[in-house]
Amino acid sequence: MSEKQEELNNEEQVQEEQTQDEVSETVDSNESAQLSDEDKIAELEAKLKESEDKYFRVHADFENIKKRLEKEKYQAIDYASEKFAKDLLAPIDTLEMALAAEEAADLPAEELLAKLKEGVELTIKNFYAAFEKHDISIIETDGEFDPNFHDAVMQVDSPEHESGQIVQVMQKGYKFKDRLLRASMVSIAN
Repeated sequence: MSEKQEELNNEEQVQEEQTQDEVSETVDSNESAQLSDEDKIAELEAKLKESEDKYFRVHADFENIKKRLEKEKYQAIDYASEKFAKDLLAPIDTLEMALAAEEAADLPAEELLAKLKEGVELTIKNFYAAFEKHDISIIETDGEFDPNFHDAVMQVDSPEHESGQIVQVMQKGYKFKDRLLRASMVSIAN
């Protein structure tokens, strides 16, 4: 081989080495870029998973609160009349005491009747006190007939009343606050 060929071979070798160095540098830079992309992807996946966990926890807490509030609402509805029921115990106690006093007493009939009447009056008074405490009121029946609160069951001729006025109350009506519980049954004048 001649020197020229040797030089050419050396040059080719040098060029080949340079090309390989460039290729390896390119591969190294691509690998480092690829690693940083993979790191970013892994970091983003971790954040996504953390956000999903937070979402599921908050959603579960919300569902638990919703169920608890619904349960409390139904309990409140179920026990809404508890205070009223407690207030009705006093009139029942009064009636029971009146019956017990009648059985135990050796009183003449007139005195016994007076005691029973007194017990019944006291019981009615206790009922009205319980009603008042819970905003239950008697519907007024003085004056004109009001179809919103009165139920006319008959019409009568009455020289003392004008037409459309209430003559007689057959059954009292009651309202709870502004809501009608039961209309008054009345007779009205023609």
